[in-house]
Amino acid sequence: MTDDDRKPTIGDVARLAGVSPMTVSRVINDSSRVRPETRARVEAVIADIGYAPDPAARILARAGAGRIGLLYANPSNAYLAEVLAGALSGARAAGLLLMIEPSQAGDPVAERLAVSRLVAGGAQGLIVPPPLGESPATLEAIARAGLRAVALAAPGRGEGVVSLRIDDRAAAGEMVGHLLALGHRHIGFIEGRGDQSASAERRAGAEQAVATVPDARLIVEAGDFTYRSGLEAARRLLTQRPRPTALFASNDDMAAGALAAVHGAGLDAPGDVSVAGFDDTYVAASSWPTLTTIRQPAADMAHEAAIRLARPGETPGSVPHSLIVRDSTGPAPH
Repeated sequence: MTDDDRKPTIGDVARLAGVSPMTVSRVINDSSRVRPETRARVEAVIADIGYAPDPAARILARAGAGRIGLLYANPSNAYLAEVLAGALSGARAAGLLLMIEPSQAGDPVAERLAVSRLVAGGAQGLIVPPPLGESPATLEAIARAGLRAVALAAPGRGEGVVSLRIDDRAAAGEMVGHLLALGHRHIGFIEGRGDQSASAERRAGAEQAVATVPDARLIVEAGDFTYRSGLEAARRLLTQRPRPTALFASNDDMAAGALAAVHGAGLDAPGDVSVAGFDDTYVAASSWPTLTTIRQPAADMAHEAAIRLARPGETPGSVPHSLIVRDSTGPAPH
């Protein structure tokens, strides 16, 4: 029995059998993905402590109403809103229940606990937006729990983790190509967080596009995907001589900060400085002027991730992006 008078839980079984809660769930639901010796050990613990699965939960599982979890630790509320809307619609379409759990990127203990809480809640798969999809602590916790996961905008490294992303390099190259076609030759680029591969891919795409035009130059400043970092990076870029005639930020939050920096310097966008973003969140359409940006269909990606978690045999891959031209970009000033 357990060490107190409470009803034994699936976590108790997992701890005593030396396996993950997901493995116990697979044994209970008679999954073929459990080794015979592991099944025997789990069943022995179940019999010994008198664990009885919740009948209601068993009925839901058999009816296809399983549970998936969404981890989040992204600094962009606009991006998170897109992911959440897509995950909810996808879970509903797949007949799944969606659980949402905050995490703290960069804190390994907090990251592991966030995954553990979803496992304890019965999650059978996870949707993992950036930056957690590339965090060693989160990926290790997912593997130890035996979960399947879809990492959004990440390479999909780690056991049981697959990727769903756009081609960030090509997308950034397309945006810079748009600016070059408008006559811009001095382009400021605001890079994202260094712990996300998308940041490096977007910078590489921008650099490759600039390299195709002999007199073009890319000036890079660091950001971290927040509005404040975009504002401060843009202020630094606007002190360059010659001053960049266009600013391209790695997400819409930073691009909105760059617009504020342009206005704060007494300049016009796009008359004096064009500004472009990335993601096409609600920030892009609500900024003044409205932002030219790359549409990364975050809501569609999260929706698809939920659908794919309900169909284990299907593997996600890449999704298309698109260039959205609005009012914040125009011809380079003479």
